[in-house]
Amino acid sequence: MLNSLSVPPRSRAQESRAAIERIYVIMRHLFVRGHYKPGGVSGEALSEALLTLQPEIYGSMTDAEKVELNGLAYVMARLPRGIEKCRFVQLIAAEGYNNSGFEKIVPAKRRRHCYCIDEETMLIEVTRGRSEIYDILTHLTFLYIEADKIRDHALNEGQPTQEWLKLEKIVLGATSTPSSTPYLVETEVREQAISYTSNLLGRTFAETVAAERRFRQGEPDNNNLFQIVYWLGRVAMEEMQEKYDRQITFSSALRERIGHHIHGEKWATEVKQFLWSQNLWQRPLHIISANLHSIVNCLYAVPALQEKLGVGVTIEEIARQLSMTENVALNQEVLKFALQHGMYYLEDRAGTNIHVQIFDTSLLPLDLLSSEIKLDRAVVEEDKPVILVMDYAFGEQAFELFDELLKPYKTEGQSQKLNLYSISVMGKAGTLVGNKGDLMLPTAHIFEGTADNYPFENEMTRQDFQETEIPVHEGALLTVLGTSLQNADVLNYFKSSSWNVVGLEMEGAHLQKAIQAAAKIRRSIDEHVILRYVYYASDNPLLTGGTLASGSLGQTGVKPTYAIALKFLNKILHY
Repeated sequence: MLNSLSVPPRSRAQESRAAIERIYVIMRHLFVRGHYKPGGVSGEALSEALLTLQPEIYGSMTDAEKVELNGLAYVMARLPRGIEKCRFVQLIAAEGYNNSGFEKIVPAKRRRHCYCIDEETMLIEVTRGRSEIYDILTHLTFLYIEADKIRDHALNEGQPTQEWLKLEKIVLGATSTPSSTPYLVETEVREQAISYTSNLLGRTFAETVAAERRFRQGEPDNNNLFQIVYWLGRVAMEEMQEKYDRQITFSSALRERIGHHIHGEKWATEVKQFLWSQNLWQRPLHIISANLHSIVNCLYAVPALQEKLGVGVTIEEIARQLSMTENVALNQEVLKFALQHGMYYLEDRAGTNIHVQIFDTSLLPLDLLSSEIKLDRAVVEEDKPVILVMDYAFGEQAFELFDELLKPYKTEGQSQKLNLYSISVMGKAGTLVGNKGDLMLPTAHIFEGTADNYPFENEMTRQDFQETEIPVHEGALLTVLGTSLQNADVLNYFKSSSWNVVGLEMEGAHLQKAIQAAAKIRRSIDEHVILRYVYYASDNPLLTGGTLASGSLGQTGVKPTYAIALKFLNKILHY
């Protein structure tokens, strides 16, 4: 008789990877179906899978007694103001609401247009593809898990606790008081509100004080932690007691349009049309995917501000000055100077939320540029390269935009190919081997959850950054389906295995997919186009307190950002 084979238990990494796959299968199913209830069977399956995964960014989400405060702050900065009050959330395409009388609400940390139709209905406009849908659904699922904890803390044997009733009185009293700032809680009762809220959160008074201060950053008169906690608990309470179900729906227009490059095609056509109309088409073109401040500041900040800030000031020093909110006027001076000396600004009109800057180097004030710009003047004056800087794409949107941009431009009955010399990508990524502010040079992009891997020749090397004294890490980068779904066990597997992954991000594999298709299949760009990828570490998801939920890079990001931007420019301008 044969002995039965024992099946070894699955590791945490295997369980987590299975949970990620399950989450995406559920979300795709819900999108196709068109609607679901967070408190229903599908919603509970999604919550269960997220709890099994235990994403690092959501911290103590699995602790039934404690509401996760850093995760809550992270999510609320990426969802529209007032979402906590809404029982109905509808994800829509660009369907004309921008021309309506409804207030356009833009989350602090995500460029997406949202509209509060009434006191319990929120519309969220999705123009960046499936990655944006997954991002929103994951954040909403986390929010509902935390809302249920608040509800449980607010009820004692089915009856509201005294802390809940007293917080309700404060919040509703503040709402009914005429004020230019909604939900204003007077200073004298603020500590009372914090005390009541700490009980509902399952957190200490000190932890709640710190959280309340973080929620007020940038809006010192708006104590919105109290209203968020109250309304999350109230809506969850009403769902349980009175059967007022929460519901998430997807509009028919969104389900019809998703994946068809409608926004990307329009965006790319407008960009190429501008290049053609300005007689820039035949010039050597260099595309940079980056933020919209680093390249313009590297080129123009010194000549625009040297008289005010003094001779010999470095680009990094100026950049630190310009990053401060009180120096808005200086930023405007730089932009005004740039627009007079070769920069064009193309505001997005296609719904992608990706704006574009185009630099005609033949109009640069070469004699005034910073000495840190190491250009070959003869080459610049003869070749007159054009630099196209496009803002960061979001996940899968990167494929849509690059796939459309790299196609030939059809005009006057002919198909005109881009005269593309290089593509440079300055990315933000989570590091697995270093610290915030470090640099990562990818040798390949590995697409999580698929068999798609994209090795490539990266022109950037460690030697390029020797003088910066910034730590540099080389290896593969993991392109993840969503930063909010990453789990330490999965990340440790990719880090310690033969994959040699040094970091994670959301766009790399999508970019390479589009670039390789254009170069090797469609032949619409040169097969040997130069590729430059450099990422700086915005977080370390393997370190406690090192995730994106712990806060932004702030001034720490200035040095790596401008080191990368300067190196790109010096490469492009033939140093």
